Amino acid sequence: MIQYTLKCADGHTFDSWFQSAAAYDKLVSNGLLSCAICDNGQIQKAIMTPRVRTGRKKAPVPAVSEAASAVSLSEPASLAEQAMAELRKKVEENSDYVGTDFASEARAMYDGDVPLRSIYGEARADEAKQLIEDGVPVAPLPFIPARKTN
Repeated sequence: MIQYTLKCADGHTFDSWFQSAAAYDKLVSNGLLSCAICDNGQIQKAIMTPRVRTGRKKAPVPAVSEAASAVSLSEPASLAEQAMAELRKKVEENSDYVGTDFASEARAMYDGDVPLRSIYGEARADEAKQLIEDGVPVAPLPFIPARKTN
């Protein structure tokens, strides 16, 4: 496995793992890579520091600069990621998570069988399509529930 830092034509950088350098080249030449932030398909390798490991003696750990230590890996790296994090927080604070019962809960509220409330959850593609066809006001969220992420 090999890790590359990639950059799109819009200037976004992100890391990705590949089986080999040849696998990366094949994906790029077939247009199968896109930016993780904006979906731009013009991707190239960004400048990165190689990680060389010798078997002799352990290299000293470099000191972390103040700028690097101020940014946590769990903090959003871009405005898009920050907006997504804020949207997730707002949805989770103001809605009830109903899990895989989303389609039945949404339909029951639409039919007036249960009181209206803000919900979010998961639905199969066929369930979501049927809700939309029946006029039930639903919208996909651009993230997965926090309890399903690492």
